[in-house]
Amino acid sequence: MKLNFCTLFNANYLSRGLALYESLQATCPDSHLYVFAFDDKTFEYLKKISLKNLTVISLTEFEDEKLLSIKNTRSAAEYCWTCTPSTILYALKKYNLDNCTYVDADMYFYSNPKVLVEEMKDKSVLITEHRYTSQYDQTATSGKYCVQFITAHNTPQGLEVMEWWRSACIDWCYARHEDGKFGDQKYLDDWTIRFSSVHELEHLGGGIAPWNVQQYQFELQKGKIVGKEIATSKQFEAVFFHFHGLKFFENDFVSLTDSGYEISKNVIELFFKPYVRTLMRIKSEVQKIDNSFNPNGSSGPSPYGEAGFKTLKKYYLEGMKSSRRNVLGFHLPKKLKHHYFFQAKKL
Repeated sequence: MKLNFCTLFNANYLSRGLALYESLQATCPDSHLYVFAFDDKTFEYLKKISLKNLTVISLTEFEDEKLLSIKNTRSAAEYCWTCTPSTILYALKKYNLDNCTYVDADMYFYSNPKVLVEEMKDKSVLITEHRYTSQYDQTATSGKYCVQFITAHNTPQGLEVMEWWRSACIDWCYARHEDGKFGDQKYLDDWTIRFSSVHELEHLGGGIAPWNVQQYQFELQKGKIVGKEIATSKQFEAVFFHFHGLKFFENDFVSLTDSGYEISKNVIELFFKPYVRTLMRIKSEVQKIDNSFNPNGSSGPSPYGEAGFKTLKKYYLEGMKSSRRNVLGFHLPKKLKHHYFFQAKKL
């Protein structure tokens, strides 16, 4: 079975989108990625480099009357969320695909995702849990399931779920909690009850993320990243990691997570550092062709507001001399505990 994927991003996420593409081509080389370009720079750049097994779609091609009618009522992020189900439906119908999996642009694959899709068997839609570590459980507010890897087959049952979701998101999709809803995500909470064709992924390698990685131990085995669930000793191969919350700042400082999740040195070495190196390499390659923008994006000079860039740099330099260092090699004050940042160029 040939797998098809779709994603959406703008120029600030271009390096992440290209890293996602590279990882899919490396692990699932017969797959195809449909990219919904959310600005002209992204569309023009991807058109110019013309990558194998990648189709880029402009907003002009994609947006229909219903999406345009609500576009001005949503923030940029809210509009992206609103569009998620529409991207899946567009790809399925426009290109007459048997299947399409929506993936977030800030994900990276380490082994073939076919194992995840094959787990569906005769079901038409696949969804993935957050699998929150207990101290970070946000199920009540952000939902049981994460809109990160959603597969839909081009069947009446698959289309029914996607059409329902699209209609719901067009009606309401905001970055606030209201009547049991939040963005596009809380809508998934009752899908296994509402629809008979939805499968909840069981494979632990699909959906590794900052909010659940504390539950696992990882090691390299013959070039593959293998995880073990600490509570059960169940082993699994890492399929994808979701680098949600990773942000770049001025001077190529990068923060690994914006939510204070605790991340082990092992996870940083196996997942985060190689990923950041990949983004920096892609940034360099992109800017050789077009240096008019930063494909890593930038969240400004200060990761932590009041601390300021100069203060962070001071902590970094002092920490390098201190015996009290956190896992990245420098010591942070207590209020910045579990906020991991470093200069990407020094990796």
